[in-house]
Amino acid sequence: MGPFMPGYDYQIVQLLGLALSINQVMLYQQGCNGGGTILRIAKDLAENNKGARVLIVCTEITFVGFHCPTETDVDVLVSHSLFVDGSTSLIVGADPILGVEKPIFELVSTTPTLVPNSPGAICGSIHEHGLTIHIGKEVPDLISNHIEKRLIVVFHPLGITDWNSIFWVAHHGGPTILDQVEAKLGLKPEKKKSTEDGLKTTSDSLEWGVLFGFGPGFTIETLVLHSVNVA
Repeated sequence: MGPFMPGYDYQIVQLLGLALSINQVMLYQQGCNGGGTILRIAKDLAENNKGARVLIVCTEITFVGFHCPTETDVDVLVSHSLFVDGSTSLIVGADPILGVEKPIFELVSTTPTLVPNSPGAICGSIHEHGLTIHIGKEVPDLISNHIEKRLIVVFHPLGITDWNSIFWVAHHGGPTILDQVEAKLGLKPEKKKSTEDGLKTTSDSLEWGVLFGFGPGFTIETLVLHSVNVA
């Protein structure tokens, strides 16, 4: 979300007629790992506040980064080709009410990590002319070289070592990243085609899955998902 005050959380409270004393958490400038970050926070809030239901509204506003592209400014060309404005929402809770609530996934674990010696891989700064975003050419290599380490850490307690046996929700950031991850982990091509093939959100009835978000820092958010609607 953009740096507005009061923020969109204020607007949402007004639009939905929520209690004016409702707890709010507002995050700005999180980049592409922001979805994973807020899910991690929502999980903690839901599990540590009995009966709580956490509304997440995630909005990406890239218009503040719009500049007239030039052939010499690669950062502007790359950011304009990859990012667009968008918004989505979901609700996170604990102990679902049977017959009333129908959860899709259980958030089993949420783990952030910083890749060492890579603070400039993805970065952004606000200038007089707006937001400038830099995505280094090393990003695909950073992801593909560290992603299996994260998988081993989070799935070891579950005894899972076959990365084709899980479903994937990965912020790709471009085809190069997906291709390198697929090659590094030996993933089957259909792992990138669930939407195209019309499969369910649980990726054709697989029980366990992973959500990855990659963002500034260089940050990797890793979430283990358990499908509660396996057919």
